[in-house]
Amino acid sequence: MEYIQKDRLIEIENLNQMIELFGKFDENVKLLEEELDVQIVARQTQLHLLGNDKSVDIAYTVITKLLDSIKDGGRIDRGKVRYFIQLAKEGDADNICELMGDVVCITHKGKQIKAKTLGQAQYVRAMRQNDIVFGIGPAGTGKTYLAMAMAVNAFKNKEISRIIMTRPAVEAGEKLGFLPGDLQNKVDPYLRPLYDALHDLMGLETYTRLIERGVIEVAPLAYMRGRTLDDAFIILDEAQNTTSEQMKMFLTRLGVGSKAVINGDITQIDLPSGAKSGLEEAIQVLKGIKGIEFVYLTDRDVVRHELVMAIIRAYDNYNKGKSSTKKRRD
Repeated sequence: MEYIQKDRLIEIENLNQMIELFGKFDENVKLLEEELDVQIVARQTQLHLLGNDKSVDIAYTVITKLLDSIKDGGRIDRGKVRYFIQLAKEGDADNICELMGDVVCITHKGKQIKAKTLGQAQYVRAMRQNDIVFGIGPAGTGKTYLAMAMAVNAFKNKEISRIIMTRPAVEAGEKLGFLPGDLQNKVDPYLRPLYDALHDLMGLETYTRLIERGVIEVAPLAYMRGRTLDDAFIILDEAQNTTSEQMKMFLTRLGVGSKAVINGDITQIDLPSGAKSGLEEAIQVLKGIKGIEFVYLTDRDVVRHELVMAIIRAYDNYNKGKSSTKKRRD
């Protein structure tokens, strides 16, 4: 089928919006041209979109949504452009508005934290509406950072009085006993991503003060045993590396006025061979319980370097190929 050649015009309000849209060395517009097979010509504050009918319409949708994001204070990069293109191609562009205007948290530097993908928007909604949320998905999908942002916002709004973050100190190829220092020195590397996220959201001075007051606690999962955690926002990170017993222990710590967010990636389990992941078991055991929601993020929700998405997909395809080969042999 031949598509009619089309020339569609977009009026841009000012030069600053044009500069933000085009990106460094015009990388955003070049990506649009490559992915959609269109030509984009700028004349002062006008954009002419040239190409076949369907491609021009998709490009028009993507650019207008990107401009809406810019007006709302959002920053444009190749990852966002690629994601908007994907949504527009799938006819899901109208849902992009879900990513605009809904601020999760404001950092100590005044930066607005928002969901960047539809999966992240669903994850944020789930944390607002439920007392226990499981965020399941690959690395780079913002599971930990968004949970931290929700916790900091809840603390600022006096919805909770404590923030507690934990993760299992599972040895992934190295033995803790060979590391220098006392127990805290040995487990700190496992907790470093949690420290880093808090520093970014709250600033080092505020974070240090709240740690000293016991308002914020960052500790290995083993330290949670025997406690009841009231009026707290509790985050369990790297939950795929919990055992069944550890997961049950953690979930039963939840006290009055508390919320729990459990994050993990079931494709990166570091437990000893034969040990069942507490996260995998929880998915089966807790399904359908009111007040508990499972949110599944995918490679589409990756917000790190755009190559991370490609790497995750490559490994998924590789593992699927191995599984298919094994089934044929069996």
